[in-house]
Amino acid sequence: MFLGTHTPRLDEKGRLILPAKFRDELAGGVVVTKGQERCLYVFPTPEFQRIAEQLRAQPMTHKAARAYSRVFFASAHDEVPDKQGRVTIPAHLRAYAALNRELVVIGASTRVEIWDKVAWETYLAESEDDFADIEEGVLPGGL
Repeated sequence: MFLGTHTPRLDEKGRLILPAKFRDELAGGVVVTKGQERCLYVFPTPEFQRIAEQLRAQPMTHKAARAYSRVFFASAHDEVPDKQGRVTIPAHLRAYAALNRELVVIGASTRVEIWDKVAWETYLAESEDDFADIEEGVLPGGL
């Protein structure tokens, strides 16, 4: 399970050093792809394969599933982190997430998310009040 918030930097070659806390689980390979709210999702390869199976199980007649699958898979980039725990973020993904040098990398349970620092701060500022006010629905039965 991926937890916490980290603030690495993107180097001049578009590489990110994964937080040390995440490296063991990601050492076997990662898939980086477009996420919601203009962040990037980083999945361990087995988790990406699980999600791919779920998407493949959707009928081809389901328009939203087709559209989501196209973007999700077409933008995906797979690689194995190097010995320093670095992964390259391709230019098309850096552009999608408007990544600058300063990043925020968060643990989001079964995935890691990469955000531009300013975009994350804006998202968090807009979302924390909603989070504090949620009573039911997200977790059936509550906490």
